[in-house]
Amino acid sequence: MKILFAASEAVPFAASGGLADVAGSLPKAIASKGHECCVVIPKYSDIPEELLEDAYFVANLTVDVSWRKQYCGIYKTEKDGIAYYFIENDYYFERDGFYGFYDDCERFVFFDRAVLEMLRYIDFKPDIISCNDWQTALIPVYYNVYYKYQQGFDNIKISFTIHNIEYQGRYGKEVLEEVMGIPRYNSGLLEYDGYINMLKGALETSDSIITVSPSYAWEILDPWYAHGLDRILVTKQYKLKGILNGIDTESYDPSTDPAIAWHYSENDLSGKEECKKFLLEELGLRDGNEPLIGIVTRFVNHKGIDLIRYMFEEILKIGFKFAILGSGDRMYEDFFTEMAARYPERVSVNIGFVPELSRRIYAGSDVFLMPSQSEPCGLTQMISMRYGTVPIVRETGGLRDSVRDNGGENGNGFTFKTYNADDMLDALKRAKAVYDNKPEWEKLVKRAMNCDYSWSVPAEEYIKVFSELLLN
Repeated sequence: MKILFAASEAVPFAASGGLADVAGSLPKAIASKGHECCVVIPKYSDIPEELLEDAYFVANLTVDVSWRKQYCGIYKTEKDGIAYYFIENDYYFERDGFYGFYDDCERFVFFDRAVLEMLRYIDFKPDIISCNDWQTALIPVYYNVYYKYQQGFDNIKISFTIHNIEYQGRYGKEVLEEVMGIPRYNSGLLEYDGYINMLKGALETSDSIITVSPSYAWEILDPWYAHGLDRILVTKQYKLKGILNGIDTESYDPSTDPAIAWHYSENDLSGKEECKKFLLEELGLRDGNEPLIGIVTRFVNHKGIDLIRYMFEEILKIGFKFAILGSGDRMYEDFFTEMAARYPERVSVNIGFVPELSRRIYAGSDVFLMPSQSEPCGLTQMISMRYGTVPIVRETGGLRDSVRDNGGENGNGFTFKTYNADDMLDALKRAKAVYDNKPEWEKLVKRAMNCDYSWSVPAEEYIKVFSELLLN
């Protein structure tokens, strides 16, 4: 099979979240199993120049954005055996940041149309186009409305992956003709609850719908999780499947990671103690035997920050320390900053995201706290286990699918069911009790490290979905 992955970001070129990790890792995993894969993303100005040193110009073309005719340049480079294409337009992508602009609708309308137009100019005709999140949601819409019966575009199947259903690309109805160039007689593909909803258009027109964990696939059929799209998703269950994401186990490897202070493995955990000592010193925290909680996250409501805030001082009382890295809502940033000022020897907070520090937190912490209100998949709990840091999570989405409570068979972490601060605190108390029993804690750490969350199995599941599409 030939598979083209279209995404708004992909490591190592542009990354703001888990989508980039998937778009950068999954194609490599599928290619390793004998299929040909390539990736296309926008050519943002934020992409480091050194990563594009070997990129070369392929073609230029004109892309229709409703009545506008916009320039598009196509560049190509290769990394780890995968071809990466970049869509260039300085007006849309020569900016600081990837999202959050007043014209994001127009920017990604251009990108989606450009991805399809690009196929006329490159030497890669895909059997499958794998689209990811709302920024690529118009690719299946445009394909069905304009391209499906054109020469050279026949027999392409389109799969759409929902990474987070909260972000849907909702705009006023005026964008349908003024920006998207979609005829009114096709408006039913995109209209939903009085708006134009780009994600809804992808659900209507794609050949398969994938979510990033099995639990999330059934959760989004519930209004609590679906952010209004449950009514349409219930009718699309026949093409909906959940596949748990993986992580790049070569990059996230405590036995080789250059960003951490000491290398170690499940067979020799002595290096993990050295990593903890180094981290405590780096962050200015008091040395001692108390367990260290690592938190690497965005400070937003659905990540469960309210639970942490409510129980923060209670958690300190039972004997934990904190190493926190993240950014987001100002009220959460201010709260954590205040806690670090109030308890400087037990709480460290770094606002922002420092990739090297995040890895040292994974390696040097004892537990990793992730009490999410909702979590489509989550990668950080898998990364923490890879580094022998025991996750404490709420049972939702991919957290439910990847973390098993230590109270059961083959437990690799601690879980709690309800979105409740007392239940979270109880899970932390249970973790502290096991931590104080060093032989039992070491067994738990080794079980966590032995979990296989590589892309090997998920890649096979994606290949199966794509193969079935080609048979239909």
